[in-house]
Amino acid sequence: MLRVHQERFGQEGKVSAAPARVNLIGEHTDYTGGLVMPMAIGFRTTAVVSAREDGRAVFYSENYAEEAAFEIASLERTPRGHWSDYAAGVLWSLRQEGIEVGGFSMSLAGDVPLGAGLSSSASIEVAVAMALLGLAGKELPLKTIATLCRRAENEYVGAKTGIMDQFIVAGGVSHRTMMLDCRSLEYELLPLPEQVRVVICNSMVKHELATGEYGDRSDEVEAGQAVLRRERPGIELLRDATLEDLEACAGKMTAASFARCKHIITENRRVLEAREALLKGDLKGFGSLMVEAHASFRDDFAASCPEVDMLVEIAMRQPECIGARITGGGFGGCTVNVVNADSADQFVATLRREYEAATGIAADCFVCEPADGALALAAQDGAL
Repeated sequence: MLRVHQERFGQEGKVSAAPARVNLIGEHTDYTGGLVMPMAIGFRTTAVVSAREDGRAVFYSENYAEEAAFEIASLERTPRGHWSDYAAGVLWSLRQEGIEVGGFSMSLAGDVPLGAGLSSSASIEVAVAMALLGLAGKELPLKTIATLCRRAENEYVGAKTGIMDQFIVAGGVSHRTMMLDCRSLEYELLPLPEQVRVVICNSMVKHELATGEYGDRSDEVEAGQAVLRRERPGIELLRDATLEDLEACAGKMTAASFARCKHIITENRRVLEAREALLKGDLKGFGSLMVEAHASFRDDFAASCPEVDMLVEIAMRQPECIGARITGGGFGGCTVNVVNADSADQFVATLRREYEAATGIAADCFVCEPADGALALAAQDGAL
């Protein structure tokens, strides 16, 4: 990317990078102040930036072979429905934070699968934020970086997502998964046993978070949460509610809102139980929680799809599979599977063969371990 940037803009640049992420358990809990258990993975977005003197922001995407440019002084919250919205949104959000950035040229490239639920958007946002902070000579703490990148996605791009993606992409640590409290932003790093690998299987069914059914689910959750807030003193977010609270308010909300909220309340419990399972080395228990989480996502949250359900079914038939479920926003994307390390390759081969035989689709599969986030990458001499 350094060479591409220099050839295009005639200047040497400084490199920043941010990984992708996968969430082991805790889906659609983050934007209601809940608990999640993500890890950073080795896919990356790379950003190369250099200063320019004309007050313009120029973004070049190697993946799209496209350039987007505008005057920084005239930047407003006006997304175009274009890949550049994620980068422009971070610049806008930095300015909301009081950080002014002069003119710059930035080249972007990445290998994060798009629309697969591995958070290509947060990877772009955090890579751009790190590059622009470096250009401005500023440093910010992890919580602030995650918050401003989330603001870019929520308020500029218009996707109703929580803070999990940006937080783990910025703050992940190799060989560790993270249990994150999305209300307090306190977190705990948890080791994954050496005898397991995380296998991500892409159903090749793409989703789009800024529009469509994802937004509908978010609205249904918010409507149910509003009822609980009104009817049950002391409840501010779904994080504060129990199933008993929800059942007491069932008649005051739609069946859809009840089901979506039920998923989130039970999912928060599953994350806590998953933490205990990891600390005890109870992989069987951890795997059972993953399967339970998938059923809840499919039935109560109603955000899976037949292809993803089939991937989970095929995975759980394999003796080397400990647990499997959908990961990401839903309506397609990927499954996450915890498998025995010594048979991960066999698991992948069987899963791909049976999925293609059933659907005609050749699934992409990746064997992963927890990777470093953008802050750790930036701190490693020569890492980029």
